[in-house]
Amino acid sequence: MSVDTRKSRFASAVGAEAGLIVGFITVVTFFSVGKTWMVNLENLPWLAIMFIWLFGVMVWCAFGVVRHAEALAERFGEPYGTLILTISVIGIEVTIMATVMLSGDPNPTLPRDTMFAILMIVLNGMIGLSLLVGALRHSQQQYNLQGAVAFLAVLSTLAIIALVVPEFITSTADPTFTTLQATVFGLLTALLYGVFLFIQTSRHRSFFTEPQTAPIRGKLPDEPESHSPTGIRPMIVHVGLLFATLLSVVLMTKPMATLLDHGIEQIGMPTSLGAILIALLVLSPEGVAAYKSAARNQLQRAVNLSLGSALSTLGMTVPVMLAISVMTGTPLDLGLGHVEIVLLALTLFVSQMTFSGVPTNILLGTVHLVLFLAYLTLVLYP
Repeated sequence: MSVDTRKSRFASAVGAEAGLIVGFITVVTFFSVGKTWMVNLENLPWLAIMFIWLFGVMVWCAFGVVRHAEALAERFGEPYGTLILTISVIGIEVTIMATVMLSGDPNPTLPRDTMFAILMIVLNGMIGLSLLVGALRHSQQQYNLQGAVAFLAVLSTLAIIALVVPEFITSTADPTFTTLQATVFGLLTALLYGVFLFIQTSRHRSFFTEPQTAPIRGKLPDEPESHSPTGIRPMIVHVGLLFATLLSVVLMTKPMATLLDHGIEQIGMPTSLGAILIALLVLSPEGVAAYKSAARNQLQRAVNLSLGSALSTLGMTVPVMLAISVMTGTPLDLGLGHVEIVLLALTLFVSQMTFSGVPTNILLGTVHLVLFLAYLTLVLYP
């Protein structure tokens, strides 16, 4: 291999990991000289500059996480591919909220607001846009009905238990669980999500692959993969870079939370706006992936990404947040308000109807987008 070729490959590799490099530079900056910058947060323009910087770098790193997760996804095939991608992305959300809960002033409603924002963005925004784009380009699209039903059955159960039931519990004054209830429901959530993952990856794996009636592009998920020794090192490299990129996002979480709290307070916006920004940060890469899949007439992958994100949000976040609350005594309010409960119930009801039969069409996508716009309106003007 010539010297020029080696230099070209090195430059290409460095360019591909530019997000990770900028992320660690940002982390070092904010944990050194940046500490003095965080003192003068009353200066709104300066606060906005720092927020845009941090938010942009975190989104850049999030796309880097997705790129490495997709490389692993190609190695393992479906449904493992979208599962790796989903867990990697939702892992960012869990670490962000855990970091916020364990540092600084307690924000008992942040996990609840973030989970609700993710459900609204995924079930109405992502799904609505995917269905609309898919319908405009391909008229009607097919998906695996059994997989969608499985997703929604578990998702509806966990959403109601975690976000609605606490509002009506009489054992506590606030919309939250007692220690015993938190322990039991945290374990039940983890158990149900674990059973779903077992179904998705082994016993009923075919539920989450392209239906045989739909056009199948490329290699079938159940075709044997090539496991040559040359593929081992690239896989290890992708795993290492994925965790390194996740680490940079986690380390930027604390200054981001500080900027969000001060910024929202200064401009007088609803506190739930911070949860929406966190949700957008987490979901932006998966939203792009779902959009592209629907545009390529791969609706099953878009369904796996969208419903998988919503389910993983509850299946991973609820047990972790409840465990932190029980072990540290950090207050955690999970119960939604009455308006939010109505929106959640309507969203779950419409989602059940959307995925009650195939194929999809443009009307279904429009309904979900209308619900998403209604949610945004009620956040800004409650």
